[in-house]
Amino acid sequence: MSRGVIQPSQQKLAEKLTILNDRGIGMLTRVYNIKKACGDPKAKPSYLVDKNLESAVKFIVRKFPAVETRNNNLAQLQKEKSEILKNLALYYFTFVDVMEFKDHVCELLNTIDACQVFFDITVNFDLTKNYLDLVVTYTTLMTILSRIEERKAIIGLYNYAHEMTHGASDREYPRLGQMIVDYENPLKKLMEEFVPHGKSLSDALISLQMVYPRRNLSADQWRNAQLLSLISAPSTMLNPAQSDTMPCEYLSLDAMEKWIVFGFILCHAVLNSDAAALSLWKLALQSSTCLCLFRDEVFHVHKAAEDLFVNIRGYNKRINDIRECKEQALSHAGSMHRERRKFLRSALKELATVLADQPGLLGPKALFVFMALSFARDEIIWLLRHADNIQKKSTDDFIDKHIAELIFYMEELRAHVRKYGPVMQRYYVQYLSGFDAVVLNELVQNLSVCPEDESIIMSSFVNTMTSLSVKQVEDGEVFDFRGLRLDWFRLQAYTSVSKASLGIADHKELGKMMNTIIFHTKMVDSLVEMLVETSDLSIFCSFYSRAFEKMFQQCLELPSQSRHSICFPLLCTHFMSCTHELCPEERHHIGDRSLSLCNMFLDEMAKQARNLITDICTEQCTLSDQLLPKHCAKTISQAVNKKSKKATGKKGEPEREKPGVESMRKNRLLVTNLDKLHTALSELCFSINYVPNLAVWEHTFTPREYLTSHLEIRFTKSIVGMTMYNQATQEIAKPSELLTSVRAYMTVLQSIENYVTIDITRVFNNVLLQQTQHLDSHGEPTITSLYTNWYLETLLRQVSNGHIAYFPAMKAFVNLPTENELTFNAEEYSDISEMRSLSELLGPYGMKFLSESLMWHISSQVAELKKLVVENMEVLTQMRTSFDKPEHMAALFKKLTSVDSVLKRMTIIGVILSFRSLAQEALRDVLSCHIPFLVSSVEDFKDHIPRETDMKVAMNVYELSSAAGLPCEIDPALVVALSSQKSGETRMQKENISPEEEYKIACLLMVFVAVSLPTLASNVMSQYSPAIEGHCNNIHCLAKAINQIAAALFTIHKGSIEDRLKEFLALASSSLLKIGQETDKMTTRNRESVYLLLDMIVQESPFLTMDLLESCFPYVLLRNAYHAVYKQSISANA
Repeated sequence: MSRGVIQPSQQKLAEKLTILNDRGIGMLTRVYNIKKACGDPKAKPSYLVDKNLESAVKFIVRKFPAVETRNNNLAQLQKEKSEILKNLALYYFTFVDVMEFKDHVCELLNTIDACQVFFDITVNFDLTKNYLDLVVTYTTLMTILSRIEERKAIIGLYNYAHEMTHGASDREYPRLGQMIVDYENPLKKLMEEFVPHGKSLSDALISLQMVYPRRNLSADQWRNAQLLSLISAPSTMLNPAQSDTMPCEYLSLDAMEKWIVFGFILCHAVLNSDAAALSLWKLALQSSTCLCLFRDEVFHVHKAAEDLFVNIRGYNKRINDIRECKEQALSHAGSMHRERRKFLRSALKELATVLADQPGLLGPKALFVFMALSFARDEIIWLLRHADNIQKKSTDDFIDKHIAELIFYMEELRAHVRKYGPVMQRYYVQYLSGFDAVVLNELVQNLSVCPEDESIIMSSFVNTMTSLSVKQVEDGEVFDFRGLRLDWFRLQAYTSVSKASLGIADHKELGKMMNTIIFHTKMVDSLVEMLVETSDLSIFCSFYSRAFEKMFQQCLELPSQSRHSICFPLLCTHFMSCTHELCPEERHHIGDRSLSLCNMFLDEMAKQARNLITDICTEQCTLSDQLLPKHCAKTISQAVNKKSKKATGKKGEPEREKPGVESMRKNRLLVTNLDKLHTALSELCFSINYVPNLAVWEHTFTPREYLTSHLEIRFTKSIVGMTMYNQATQEIAKPSELLTSVRAYMTVLQSIENYVTIDITRVFNNVLLQQTQHLDSHGEPTITSLYTNWYLETLLRQVSNGHIAYFPAMKAFVNLPTENELTFNAEEYSDISEMRSLSELLGPYGMKFLSESLMWHISSQVAELKKLVVENMEVLTQMRTSFDKPEHMAALFKKLTSVDSVLKRMTIIGVILSFRSLAQEALRDVLSCHIPFLVSSVEDFKDHIPRETDMKVAMNVYELSSAAGLPCEIDPALVVALSSQKSGETRMQKENISPEEEYKIACLLMVFVAVSLPTLASNVMSQYSPAIEGHCNNIHCLAKAINQIAAALFTIHKGSIEDRLKEFLALASSSLLKIGQETDKMTTRNRESVYLLLDMIVQESPFLTMDLLESCFPYVLLRNAYHAVYKQSISANA
């Protein structure tokens, strides 16, 4: 809008107020950060704490604002002047900017006075609000500036450095220095400054008498008026929420109190002349003991006002008013605000619940939503401010354990507005075009006087609204009514000056109607800005972070409040709204702070949920443990005794409770620990599941992922913990018991999916697959490594020591009666059910690792055997060709050394292979249950591999079969272990031993074993026991060792396995036949038991047949041997 000459009434007041208010917030942000930096020893400019500059700084402050450069104290400054200019420039020019801002504000206030602007918050809302905001911002800025203790030192240091560098003071310094001195007591100076502005300011403040008292009501008054209730009057539920003062309804109470307190301090004379002004002033003083200046900087109202008024003559009455109001505030304000928060919790809950069910009500009742948000925000900020600045002994009113609930419902309302924004847009687009445009047009038509420029603006309003349609919303068109709102602001300024042709004071209906229209336009294009305006809680950021964290901890500690804990991470999304473009340097600090807080909150929530889940799992594992077979023995014995009518033990012995008794309830009031845990968990999981993700400073957080990761870590630790492995005593849980506990744990974790939308299967896969490896992702031992170590180092070592034997009939290792009893029962760890449980726990990967560890032990034994063969090579070479010469063989045998060692080592290998066959069989059984079709396919593949197949291809098939637990003619794991041993030998060994020599050693090893077998007959323990189908010294395991070692060695050396085993059989049979001719009873006492080894070797071998054995060793001898050992067993038992 243009005019030839700018009239006094058109000084662009709207534009200047808008710009200066925004700039004022920016300046406040900068000055606040300077104050905080100067108050922090780590962030303070180094020149202020430099010992070398201490005397210079004191001199500058003492002489401020005068400049004396010839003083000796300033010598050190000469050296540092360039650095001082560079590092203090930002601080200095911020103070210069404050001075310029002050000049602009004073100029604008004078212009407003000259124009005699009419102010009424209910009519020209934007003009009045911006005017009052500017006054308060200006007052606040000068107050915070006066609180920077180092301001003189900073400005003085910079100016002296400037003087030394450029030969003259900075051109802004004289005025800036004077301003700093003038505003030592800022409010006193401002009171003098505002004497000419008193009329305008008091008019604006007194217009609040229709708004502020209505907002500052008690909770009971709100409750009686059924404030914010949508369901109190069902018949009017669809009627739009209307008010003549729409923007005043959600105006911040905190802002109004600042306007009133600071405003009436500046124009205090009106308190003596206007009862309405005094009433507002007293009401504001009774509501709070301190006001927020900026962020966490507070202003203690009563003390400051009393200090200012005490020096003014005739103000004793006002001072008494202040003291009375202070007493009132201290005694009643806390309880009044506590009751308000209590009311708002229930009111917001009702509002959020109704709107969630009927989001269409967001259209007509949008005003209620923003009122609710504004009311709640005011109460939270009040509590935060006063809890940090308590002035009374009793603190109960300032500790609110239910504050999280109020914040949560605020966040829920905010979420509804964001989610159903299009619903509100549709409603208000129709409202603006169908109702507001018509009413405004009528008002404009009925105006008696309407100048051309004002008429053009009014017509543009009507045209803009009339052109709106629902189709624009459906097409996703972006609306922008900022121009319309600024035009209305301008129009308020044009029509509020004293000489306006169209005075808004005479047409209040127009002002009220336009205020309503402005609210409706905001519902279409500025919902996010409205949410920030009414419910921004960014003050929690680093300004009240300690209180914020304390509230969060209180929320988690109270089970009934934990469901609202998600509101704390959600609040972190507010933090960036407190930044300002005039202070970009704080964006990173606030952004990082918001990220760290959000991360901390989500992590703590997940930890709390994890701890609850762990407690539930512990309880369930205890219950599951009661069902283990070992616990039924006592019950069975009691039943047997009862049946046989035997006298039981002590009469007073209590009867053992049966599993399941915990589920029997006498009444519904009985609450168990498990019930409490489930309740607490469901509450907390509601919070974790409340939002799928939340965006904080361009980062996305997913609460559920925090829980998932914590569950993975805890599940991993729990599984390993439940093995109860004790390295000192070598104790470990039985695999079946561990499997029972793990399944109970998994059942509980599976139930978490009922509370939170997480993929618990992913947790199982990640954790259980890691447990099949040697180490988990954190480098910690797994159950695979623990059980592998235990079976190798504890169970199999005791087998080698002769304390345990392998019983083929039972397919288990069993303790032998010895002097030193073992701390564990081997059978309880190695029978079929335990090995199957072990296979379930470790899976194919874990069982493969177990096999590889077993094979490593075998390969070390084979390496030792080869050394023994090399020591006896010459004798063994002769024996290999002399097996048909008994006398020569006997002579050569006497030359052999370490015969017992060879047999012992071969027996150890046989024991390890027997254990491995148990493990493989268990794995096959488990996999047959889980993947029967795949196992049968692998089995079929193995069984039908042609004999003439290339050995590399065959080994691949065997490896696949072995991984599925199927037995193979040639053990691929053993081949790999022995091959790596071969390749792992030193270069010296490789130079000394050729492949032909290696092959010869392998052949001679078989010869050594074959000719050594007869010596077993002299051992007392070599007696065969039909009951166990083996020998107590485990020599029956030699059959497996001989076959597997031969198959592996001759596969590696590409020899004929069958030919070498035939040679072994010939040598072994001739050696054993020889002991048949021995007369020494000691040498031959267990001859028949040793004969049976030949039968076992052939039975075990896929390469030898009974026909071949018959050709070497008469079957009649075997039959007689079996007859003898069975007869001997019967007589021994008898």
